[in-house]
Amino acid sequence: MTSQRARAYGRVIGTIEDLGPAKLLPTECERIRAAADALLFCEDLRADDGAADALADMRDLTDHLLATDRWAPTRAERLLEDLRACGPLMPVA
Repeated sequence: MTSQRARAYGRVIGTIEDLGPAKLLPTECERIRAAADALLFCEDLRADDGAADALADMRDLTDHLLATDRWAPTRAERLLEDLRACGPLMPVA
């Protein structure tokens, strides 16, 4: 784990704490936290199905939040960026 990943994790948790009570259901907060945990402890996203599935679930969740007008596009993209930053860097092909 790097300090950059730890800071990204902190941003995700901050989002849950700041927006959770007003803009997220408790189950959605848990999904986000679980995804952040899975990504933070992942060493290789291509080899870790749980972390890859968690990131896909977050795309589905943010799509839902956007479709129901609960979140603005910039907020949803920022969460996804922070979640991606929790995980390992993908190697350049």
